[in-house]
Amino acid sequence: MAQQHHALSSQESYNPNHLLDILLGKMQLKNDAALSRMLEVAPPVISKIRHHRLPVGASLLIRMHEVTGMSIRDLRDLMGDRRTKYRLSDAQGRPKPEEKAAQAAAAAAAAAQQQGQPQQGQPQNEATPSSTGNYAH
Repeated sequence: MAQQHHALSSQESYNPNHLLDILLGKMQLKNDAALSRMLEVAPPVISKIRHHRLPVGASLLIRMHEVTGMSIRDLRDLMGDRRTKYRLSDAQGRPKPEEKAAQAAAAAAAAAQQQGQPQQGQPQNEATPSSTGNYAH
């Protein structure tokens, strides 16, 4: 299996081991298993971070902040993450074409319903349950 590295690991200064070691010392823990229990993550997560197969994600960084009281900036500095901005893809958060079509159809159906027009594909005569004679009065 080829070893996969994430984009952040291409930074020369990136060293999540330093961050993990500092956390172990600060919280007076003996090993990574104790650290994983403290952070409430599975032990393999810590191992994958140590071996540069998984980046320290935002949720884990926030959990480290909650447990230690250290600032996010300080935690990022400890692991060597010197980025000042995070760029998101312009496509991220944009609806997919099929989602746009579904949203447009839902909006058209809602507009037709507000105007009292029957929606496409529904019968013209809308009988209420009480007028069908299926219920005893």
